[in-house]
Amino acid sequence: MALLERKNVDFSHVDSRGELHQLVHEGYEQVNVLFTRAGVERGGHYHKRAVECFFVISGAVEVTAWLGDERECERYGKGDFFRINPPAVHSMSFTEDCTMVAMYDKAVENPDGTKDIYPG
Repeated sequence: MALLERKNVDFSHVDSRGELHQLVHEGYEQVNVLFTRAGVERGGHYHKRAVECFFVISGAVEVTAWLGDERECERYGKGDFFRINPPAVHSMSFTEDCTMVAMYDKAVENPDGTKDIYPG
């Protein structure tokens, strides 16, 4: 299985009023909006059970994922939709301001307060 995967949105509609992008219609417990400034590094961790998907609203991000000797790097920009599969360690480098939707199939915070976030 790939560490990083490009995804297609379920549905898009563009007209004179603007744009609508239906990312998914089921299967996610947690949805966040992430605003990140240029020059910031995020990540350096992995999840044992949560699958993460990101939709880039504006800007761009360089994502590196690794597991053992396997390493993948990819740049994503406005309109790109991608998935990070567990247990890949991943980090994100932001060379410009970026806004993304982040979705998790399982919430990162467990009912007992612990988190499915582990240092890489």
